[in-house]
Amino acid sequence: MATIALASLSATGVMAQTGAPAADDADTSTIIVTGTRTTGMKAADSPAPIQLLGNDALQRTGSPDLLTSLAQNLPSIQAQAFGSDLQAHNLQLKLRGLSPNHTLILVNGKRRHGTANVSVAGGPYGGSAAPDISFITPDSIDHVEVLQDGAAAQYGTDAIAGVINFIQKKADHGGTVNATAGQYYDEGGRTYAIGGNIGLAPFDGAYLNVAAQRKHKGFSFRGDINPQAIALSAANPAIKNLPGYPYTNRIVGDPHIDETIASYNAGYDFGDFELYSFGSYGHKKATAYENTRPPTTVARTVGGVTTLFYPIGFQPQEHIDETDYSITGGFKGSIADTTFDIASTYGRDFIGVYVLHSANAQLYRDTGFTPTTFHDGDFFTTQWSNTLDLTHQFDVGLSTPINVAGGLEFRHETYGIKAGDPASYYGGGAQSFFGYSPNDAGTYKRDNFSQYLDVSLNPVEHLLVDGAVRHEHYTDFGSTTVFKLTSRYDLSDSIAVRGTVSTGFRAPTLAEGGYSGINVGPSSVSGVLPPASAAAGALGFGGLKPEKSTNFSFGLVLNPAPRLTITVDAYQITIRDRIMISSGFNGYTGNRCPLGYAGSNAGACLPYNDDLYKINNQLAVLGAVNGALGGSTNVTSLANATAIPSYVYLTPTGLRETTGSIAVQSFVNGVKMRTRGIDMMVTYNMDVGNLGRLDLTFTGNYNANKVLGINPLPSALYSSTINPGLTRLIDTSSVVQLEHTTPKFRGTLNALWTWDKFSLNARESYYSEVYALETARSGPDAGSLIKVPVKPSFITDLELSYQILEPVKISIGANNLFNKYPTERTKAFIRNAELANNERGYSTDKYPNFSPYGINGGYYYARVSFKF
Repeated sequence: MATIALASLSATGVMAQTGAPAADDADTSTIIVTGTRTTGMKAADSPAPIQLLGNDALQRTGSPDLLTSLAQNLPSIQAQAFGSDLQAHNLQLKLRGLSPNHTLILVNGKRRHGTANVSVAGGPYGGSAAPDISFITPDSIDHVEVLQDGAAAQYGTDAIAGVINFIQKKADHGGTVNATAGQYYDEGGRTYAIGGNIGLAPFDGAYLNVAAQRKHKGFSFRGDINPQAIALSAANPAIKNLPGYPYTNRIVGDPHIDETIASYNAGYDFGDFELYSFGSYGHKKATAYENTRPPTTVARTVGGVTTLFYPIGFQPQEHIDETDYSITGGFKGSIADTTFDIASTYGRDFIGVYVLHSANAQLYRDTGFTPTTFHDGDFFTTQWSNTLDLTHQFDVGLSTPINVAGGLEFRHETYGIKAGDPASYYGGGAQSFFGYSPNDAGTYKRDNFSQYLDVSLNPVEHLLVDGAVRHEHYTDFGSTTVFKLTSRYDLSDSIAVRGTVSTGFRAPTLAEGGYSGINVGPSSVSGVLPPASAAAGALGFGGLKPEKSTNFSFGLVLNPAPRLTITVDAYQITIRDRIMISSGFNGYTGNRCPLGYAGSNAGACLPYNDDLYKINNQLAVLGAVNGALGGSTNVTSLANATAIPSYVYLTPTGLRETTGSIAVQSFVNGVKMRTRGIDMMVTYNMDVGNLGRLDLTFTGNYNANKVLGINPLPSALYSSTINPGLTRLIDTSSVVQLEHTTPKFRGTLNALWTWDKFSLNARESYYSEVYALETARSGPDAGSLIKVPVKPSFITDLELSYQILEPVKISIGANNLFNKYPTERTKAFIRNAELANNERGYSTDKYPNFSPYGINGGYYYARVSFKF
């Protein structure tokens, strides 16, 4: 359940970065509120691993973006470095290498609504519809609690990897103002942010904390020259007037973002009761470059005269206009020995999608007219949660009373797509992003009702046992019951052991089940089918099933010296029927070998003609695509797939289009996956005589993902007997992304030295190798999948601060101090061939976009902080 009834949890492995200089016992005395229902539990008594980040620690990253701040401090969290298409505007995080959907996001213990911008990419971020934490005001945060343990039985069935709880400030006086500016060492990314918070006491017993932030981030570019533009400029010199020539294809890099967010946290205490409310509002406008187009893309020939709409080519951009808000109201308190918390939370995210500086080539050819700005459609999602939590202690003669907690939750969710302007999806649609048609539009709803029971007791002194059971019922996926058993035993004052075993169940998000987007290009049709649609049914799919998981962990807590704390926790998470985007299924590929082909590679290619469609079972794909475009799913040949434009597979003279293709994907229950790892934390603080104080923290994470099995293809789909790995439900490249794009080891050593008015924060992070697979274009392995790595790297962050006046502090710093870039993709086997063939792709694949520390290099900044 997403709420906590006056409950608090702590962890022995708490980071000593809670905002104020810590006393010697700060770690062990901290009371936190994530992961147990026992009231007042201290850090020293925690049965589960949890890490704390105070507001000062978040500020010391120099980034106004919470995603970056969390990832720099916590090795088990990885931030998405780059997102294609709409994902560029809504980067996500993953905990322990799992999907962003496996981490529950809370604010003040209440569930945060997800984004309407679902990721349709492959790999570990595919299907992500998790909350966009960029809409959480950084200056409103007192501290962040990260529970690194499966908690589905405690909070809800999506807390498989863990829980991140943002605890907001409750001060009724004082405040802060922070102004930050910075940019990348090399090019772009110019950033500024100004924000702050103020605490007020409207009347006796009440508090109101208000925070706001305005931030801006400029474009960056990390691509290469565009060989296509250079080659075309010989015949059309005007191409050299495209901005950035010859670096005209500027899709790889950060988008341009302007965002304004505000939030409040309020309460009124009277006796043993409190009325409370908190909420947020945010507005984001973001623009990202897409692939540049040559002049011939949009052209019209009349009477033998060809007119180019963009004589020098064009650089289309995708743009979003997003509004996000949330509000919570609640009442909590205690009656005798029973505490209660009743609350209601409503959240909504709305995204308008646009294409700028573009054109509809088919519309221009047909009519001589095309817009240059398109409204492609809208996404929206809402979540309304209502919760009741109760706790009561019973004294039955044990060493401590038994704590019993129970509660109820009712949640109503919606997700929907609205169609765009007709010009955005007419014919081949708007260049760079095909609009959402009425066939894609729809609204999806569901309700969830859940109940939980949690019992915590000390059967004997020094032994803590906590058991939780949770039952959930979804109106679209039925019922489930999940369990968790947690235990901790203190062998002495300096040694304790702890462990958990739990089960989990994650229903597909409405976005995973309802997203639809079919793109029609000049010679291709591709996109994503809703899993439960009639079109997907033509492929043999019957909708999504819930994921099921099992989680084990075992840990040690060591306090060998008064100022030294060590925690080590090993874990294993197994997820069955993990939801992800499928491989692409082809219904037509124009360059398939013709029947009777006898070339040297004949044994490796699939024959193609209309008669062989039935043998190869590709008619199901054609039927699915035809149905998604508004036609019948019962297709017996390519010729009667009447909803598919003929120009996709036929040239203007009626010949077969050799570059044409028809392919679709869908969200599927793809794999069984196992994650094994170890989290470690060491904290030590010491006085260094007349030189002040030094706080040292080492955090490390070893994480190994393994795909144990891939679910079979539906019977309607063809599986190659020549290379089955290329026609599986989840292809080999996607499997490798799941397994190897999260570092197997990451360690971070943080040293904070404070002396008089000076402070110096140094952070050294190590990332082990990650890699993906790509097809070699040249060399002895041409045509085969080869390893494309990001080699092991050390990244250094440094910040120096000086308190110039009592309320004013200035800071300068650098993230990635030595301007480290990820390993470039191989020129010998991939990029040289792209360059030789004058391919636009050469410009976009200089660096692997799955780099765990980004693709932009070093970033420097300055910050002024004012406290009052």
